[in-house]
Amino acid sequence: MYSLGVLTLVQSLAAHDAALKLIIVLPSVIILALLSCWANARQEQDDDGPPFLPLSIWETVWPFFTARHDFLARGFELTRQPFFRFKLLQNTVVVVSQEYARADFFACKGLDIHEGFKVLSGAIPMLPGVTSDLQARRISLIHRRLAAAQSSDHLQRLIPYILQDICRVTRSWGSAGSVIDPFAHIPALLFQTTVRSLSSHELADDPVTVERLRKLYDALDDSTTPFSVLLPWLPSLSMLAKLRSSKKVYDIIDGAIRARVASGISRDDTLQMLVDHGDEKMVIVGFIMGLLVAGARSTGTTASWIVTYLAGLPEWRLRAQDEAHALLAVHATTTATGTQNLAEQLATVPLEAFEQCTPVMDAVIREALRVAQPHTAMRRNVGPETYVAGVRIPSGAYVVYPFSDVHLNPQLYPDPWRFDPGRSKSDAQVDYIGWGGGKTVCLGQRLAKLQMKVMLTILLLSFDLSLVDQAQGPLRNVPQPNWNDHLTCKPPPGSCYVRLGYHKY
Repeated sequence: MYSLGVLTLVQSLAAHDAALKLIIVLPSVIILALLSCWANARQEQDDDGPPFLPLSIWETVWPFFTARHDFLARGFELTRQPFFRFKLLQNTVVVVSQEYARADFFACKGLDIHEGFKVLSGAIPMLPGVTSDLQARRISLIHRRLAAAQSSDHLQRLIPYILQDICRVTRSWGSAGSVIDPFAHIPALLFQTTVRSLSSHELADDPVTVERLRKLYDALDDSTTPFSVLLPWLPSLSMLAKLRSSKKVYDIIDGAIRARVASGISRDDTLQMLVDHGDEKMVIVGFIMGLLVAGARSTGTTASWIVTYLAGLPEWRLRAQDEAHALLAVHATTTATGTQNLAEQLATVPLEAFEQCTPVMDAVIREALRVAQPHTAMRRNVGPETYVAGVRIPSGAYVVYPFSDVHLNPQLYPDPWRFDPGRSKSDAQVDYIGWGGGKTVCLGQRLAKLQMKVMLTILLLSFDLSLVDQAQGPLRNVPQPNWNDHLTCKPPPGSCYVRLGYHKY
């Protein structure tokens, strides 16, 4: 949609005075108003299909992006139907729910996830041909490279580096007795390990650059507004901010690639794997830029809630701690003098032990994904007219399915807000979609699980975790995840903190 030349021009607009802001914003508001009238007229003319929400476009566009969980719940309440539709400007969106619908939704071949997220999410770097508007061939290539980055041999060689990263970052938090904000410190830690796993050692070894990248991805989140998502061609302030941040991320990654190729030095990391395959630079840049989003959001969000729940629930913390001790005692090899530090000892634990001998951590991760990942699955019908549980989905229409329909369903999960990794599984056909469902599952889940398990093992062996309030007094109840924060699920600022008590492994 925009060339890199345009992005360079946008980057030069480092500041906007009041007059320029008015010039940009006023036409945006006028265009949005005109599109609103047009969309409302189209809605009145089309009465085929599920019921339309009895709301104006002003009552749908902003809530969909800022309070999605409550907005979708209100839609089901207003229509009293398991399906409804609404307009996002010129885009028709159909919302589906209930077991028979989710089975069809995740199995339907004509519903495209990439097209769905491109329009309805928007919270990714937007560089056409690099991270967006990708041809099927390039998407398939990126998927193959991600699989190679998660091969057993590659992950085993990564583990020592990930361990060193985690130990270095946790030491920067202070000595035992320090207090951290889990929703700031843990996502930053997981972003560090993601940069290590999916880019280059040079980038991961530079904490300043890693922090700069993380803040740029945060800026992309902040610039994701209805204007920048639904009207990407409109030079709104949010669009300009998104383009500036995207260009800066591009420059960092492009610089790392150029430096590696120019040096002629081969290193054992993901960047080298991509270079050795002879992939063109735009594929390499797109691979790294797009996949770092996972570390900036989903993996970090899940990990922050895992640490919070374990700090607040002694029973499950002790179970996970016992498992971490067993992992070290049974699977690690130590020197005869016993002088190795914790990271060096854990580096001798085989990948298979982390993956196959940690059932408690598996259960904890599964439950955290259920209760603290407020996703809405988004698809676009790129084929002919199709049906989901008997509901007509016109060609070109968008269809969404809220994860809350299954993960917060009291019939499937009694007392659904309660964190309980020991829950028994239901008999429903589709009762869990923490890693996706049907033909669209998270292709990076092996790496994500490994990162979270290694992080947990280090924390549980190094510290006694406890939940405290702002005054550092004991906090009895874990705060509830905010499902309206569809990117990070954070509770209100200051809701809780984690004390890192001394623990001798």
